[in-house]
Amino acid sequence: MMPLLAAGDLPTLALDPGTIRLLAWAIGGYVLFLLAISIYATGEVKDETDYVVAGRRLPLFLAWGTLIATWFGAAAMFAAAGAAREEGLLGVVLDPFACAGTLVLAGVFFARPLWKMELYTMADFYRVKYGKAAEILSACIQVPSYFSWIALQYIALARILELYFGIPLVGGILAVAGVTLAYTMIGGMWSVTLTDTVQIVIGLVGLVVLVVATLSDARLGDGDPLRGLSVVYTSVAKTHPDHLRLVPAEASLAAILPWLAAWATGLFGNIPGQDLQQRVFASKSPNTAMHACILAGVLYFVFGMIPVTLGLASLVTHPEGELDPVGFLAGEYLSPVMLVVFVIAVMSMVVSTATSAVLAPATILGHNLLARLPALKGNALLRDRLCVVLVSLGGVVMALCGKSLMQLLDVALSIQLTVFVPVVMGIYGRPRGSLPAMLSMVLGFAAWLVSFVVEHLDGRMPEAVYAAITTVPSDFWGLGFSIAGYAIGQALSPPSPEPAA
Repeated sequence: MMPLLAAGDLPTLALDPGTIRLLAWAIGGYVLFLLAISIYATGEVKDETDYVVAGRRLPLFLAWGTLIATWFGAAAMFAAAGAAREEGLLGVVLDPFACAGTLVLAGVFFARPLWKMELYTMADFYRVKYGKAAEILSACIQVPSYFSWIALQYIALARILELYFGIPLVGGILAVAGVTLAYTMIGGMWSVTLTDTVQIVIGLVGLVVLVVATLSDARLGDGDPLRGLSVVYTSVAKTHPDHLRLVPAEASLAAILPWLAAWATGLFGNIPGQDLQQRVFASKSPNTAMHACILAGVLYFVFGMIPVTLGLASLVTHPEGELDPVGFLAGEYLSPVMLVVFVIAVMSMVVSTATSAVLAPATILGHNLLARLPALKGNALLRDRLCVVLVSLGGVVMALCGKSLMQLLDVALSIQLTVFVPVVMGIYGRPRGSLPAMLSMVLGFAAWLVSFVVEHLDGRMPEAVYAAITTVPSDFWGLGFSIAGYAIGQALSPPSPEPAA
């Protein structure tokens, strides 16, 4: 993948001045529209319960809407399309395949028991099951893990501003961060939920419009999008046969282990995520939480295949050169009016994901860490809003570091994977105090961090050591040591006393 801040990363499309003005007015109006929704949402915010989990009153249509909007952002739109163009289906195992699966997994196995615990954050779960030390440690791991996820959203939308308006990427990142900060800080979970539901409908409509227009191209369907779809996959099968493989062609560990790691990271790394479980906590009943997760997972896969198809289609329509499939095809095939619809749709998807990505760690930071400071105990809403600002700044810093979109997604999910084991065992096992969770998180995170750093030291350390460590993906090092740490902690801890008869 290309560095995000490389010079000339994206060309500016040659749009006529009228289209640019129309886009500018539409974006300005849309921003004000969302701001109005956020201000309206403040009427529902009376205390921290309203701000953090929307008063635990979300019906199914709002719960699934905010779930799919939370996830269907920059990774699903841009990273998946680019990965499909470069690597084919093997490049999108993490997203949308595994990420769609984890929503279904969360609905079937985790939503109901977690909802019944009446939590605010996932760090609360660690406190209830393992004690205060586990709560603080899990919070310290989870909060920074979201910075790369937030950065991914900022960069993706800034790319669109660069592509259509020629705004420098850094300036676009700052502008997007400012807008996201305003929406999130004003109304908290109620604001995010209402804007998410509106935005995901607009976003999915825009995505459908783009794929229909692309597949109707004369080189593909010649006006018939279904025929165009057949042409895309038939042509790719002939010119890039490996792009349609779901399993690595080589039966070697070097090929199989990264593939399995992508599945493991996507399926399990999201389960402890505050952004996912915050919507579970906010649902009005355990059944609502379960059904919202399953429905969101199915729809995520269905709509997630659209950017994948666009990435493969770009190999047929524009086989040469490097390009951002989604943004480039929109500029190529959409009329000025439909281009406006598409850009608003992209904004909808990315902003909705960004607001959720900011609120999740801000909630943990405020509720589980800063609430322990005497000066910040008295006003929970002020504290939570301050944390939104701090987390937004962390996302901006990460965005300016320059990583590929899929690298940012992988980092975010890999860190979350190191705190997955205590969640499973806390629900379905019998923890023996805090030691199992503490060892699981410490060893898992340390192993992941060491292997992740080593992976980026190629040529700067003994080749034998480098090869021995990097043969196994960092995700598996983290997960394996996390499992081992939990087992050791259980073995070293005395059994919990049996409940009285």
